[in-house]
Amino acid sequence: MKRSLIIILLFLATFNVTAQTKNSNIKHQTEMNNTTILHTANEFVSKGDYESFLAYCTPDTKWVFVGERILNGKEDVRAYMKEFYKEPPVFSVEKAIEDGDFVMVTGEIRLKNKAGKYEHFDYCDIWRFEDGKIAELKAFVIEKKP
Repeated sequence: MKRSLIIILLFLATFNVTAQTKNSNIKHQTEMNNTTILHTANEFVSKGDYESFLAYCTPDTKWVFVGERILNGKEDVRAYMKEFYKEPPVFSVEKAIEDGDFVMVTGEIRLKNKAGKYEHFDYCDIWRFEDGKIAELKAFVIEKKP
């Protein structure tokens, strides 16, 4: 009887550990990684839905355009988008590398200027995330000359 009880307890302990491991794996698979979050947020920018994009940002998000300007908070980012994104930008991603809370992305972006002509740029963005939201951007943007 004692031996049967020990075998049953070992079985239940093993079953419990297996169930916890499976639940942990399922939870991990359903969470989005930061690269996916960024891609999803940028889909809204491509469609001109800047408010939906901003929902992916922390309230105190900080964007640094190296050598140009610094935006502090969603309101600054909203104003920037209103000024520079007369039409949704057209961008492509060449590479995306994720490391912990950071995603580095390189690619090309085209923005329509006030005269209605597209200006072409190469970029390297370093995004930092907090709890699945965009907390910071450091952007290196270089205009392509014709």
